[in-house]
Amino acid sequence: MNIKRFFNRALLAVAGVAVSASASDAQWSRTYEQFYLPGSFNWQFLNKYPAGAKLFNAFDFGHAILYESLWTKPNAPVSELEVRWYNRLTKEILVSPPHVPLEESAIEIAYAKLAPEAKQMFDWAHLLHRQIYDVWADERIPVAQKDQLVAELIAYYKTRPDLAFSSIPKTMELMEGQAYSTAFRKNYPKFNGLIWAYHWLQVGLYEPLLAGKNSDERQTGVLATVARFRQMIEDAPTWMPRVMPMTPAVAPIFTARYPEAAIIFDNLHSMHDVVSDILANPSVPRNRKRAEILLAARRYRDDTSFVQTREEWLEMTHMMGVQNMGGPGTGFLAAFPTPTVERGAVMAGMDHGNMPGMRGMAGMPGMRADSGRTGAMAGMDHSRMAHDPAAAVRPMAGMDHSRMGRDSAGMMPMDGAPMPMPAAHMQRMMDMHMLMLADTGIRRHILADSGMRRMMQGMMADMPPEHRAHMQMMLAAPLPAAKPAVTRRAAPRRATPARAPTKRTSPATAATAKTPARKPAPKPAPKPAPKPAPKPAPKPAPKPAPEVDHTKMGHPPPPPARKP
Repeated sequence: MNIKRFFNRALLAVAGVAVSASASDAQWSRTYEQFYLPGSFNWQFLNKYPAGAKLFNAFDFGHAILYESLWTKPNAPVSELEVRWYNRLTKEILVSPPHVPLEESAIEIAYAKLAPEAKQMFDWAHLLHRQIYDVWADERIPVAQKDQLVAELIAYYKTRPDLAFSSIPKTMELMEGQAYSTAFRKNYPKFNGLIWAYHWLQVGLYEPLLAGKNSDERQTGVLATVARFRQMIEDAPTWMPRVMPMTPAVAPIFTARYPEAAIIFDNLHSMHDVVSDILANPSVPRNRKRAEILLAARRYRDDTSFVQTREEWLEMTHMMGVQNMGGPGTGFLAAFPTPTVERGAVMAGMDHGNMPGMRGMAGMPGMRADSGRTGAMAGMDHSRMAHDPAAAVRPMAGMDHSRMGRDSAGMMPMDGAPMPMPAAHMQRMMDMHMLMLADTGIRRHILADSGMRRMMQGMMADMPPEHRAHMQMMLAAPLPAAKPAVTRRAAPRRATPARAPTKRTSPATAATAKTPARKPAPKPAPKPAPKPAPKPAPKPAPKPAPEVDHTKMGHPPPPPARKP
């Protein structure tokens, strides 16, 4: 009897959970974990590069404690994350990171129950990150085979459409244009900068692995990139990224080689920001936070909402500026690049007129008056830039070319003397070249012409270091794939019906050939003239001539004479 009562209660409990889940879309989830793709390359990154691999274990802890704190302590003071947890992460956990990957569900217990689907999406993408590191850390695998293995890893990742991020770039509107957007970065600038520094290192570490020519170069490069990350977080948030690091800017070599993976990782990092904003924004009620997270997750998985082309994705990355993302993953200078935007700036509100290579755009032909403050350069007609050979030599509006190369008195220097250029003119020239390099068509033409490349390299040698580094980055950035030429097919011609063969005639015969004879129309009867005196009645009109064979006549017969 007791057993029967127990089973009845269990059935009622299960039914109650099912009803409440279907009615409120609360905690019902069918997501599940999946094992990583087997291979001898697994765990090679941890074995060969522990200084970088262990940091990712600490990053997992940082993400987990962030979401758990925002969800379970919505009314906690800002110092809970900005001081207490930030100090523990940067002074303890990142200094001595865990040796093995963590089970985040043991840290973010409540959040894992709130949105297990989003948690699994993050875990599945992080697994792709780690396995690509493993492939490139395995010195036993030839480079050509590495590309094949990475393609297999991406294909395996996409076998889970319920978890896989789209491999089509998403616009910044999905991350920064929603009602809840930017709440986290505004309220927690240090912790947000730490998360962006995580993302910088996650994509930046690919660069030394791909750029190194041997194991020693790769080891040195990985250690340098890790050291750069530690510099970022020393004087927070001074040197931390001011905008979300984008893979094409931080890791251009990796992006050129694996563009699909780069897009997936940018979408992954973007959704991390979205979840933080939803949890941190009090305008989203607690009973709506799960629904908003699931809606964002669906949008990041599909291939239709908030999408942009790869070319637009690359252009957006260049406009945001690698100097605002913490700099490139390799080849960086001793000092951090000088940022050009405020911390936490959004794409739609950036002053592109004050960014390197974008100054003075509002006054250029083809630009709207407000184009210096737009997020997509909507007023710029790229179709008219440097495609017309004559357009390349037209003077820029507002630039006095007649005084270029002259001294302050307006005099040209003597032969053999260096030609100083005023600082304002030099700045304008650099801005013009930066603007031209931002156009993919011009950049493709420069890279294809050895003479233009030499001229550009010679000009860069005289630039200030910060401008030279930025221009080198723009020249090294991957170009979008050229669109295939469209072959226009002519409309099908209608078949002409065959004609019966005709008898060929000689020129003499053709000259005498005439059309079939027609009967001449009967001539009207002549009107009688006024009779001053009686005259005999006129004769009737002559009858039509009988049908004759005109081919035997030289000329037609003259008309009959009319009698008076």
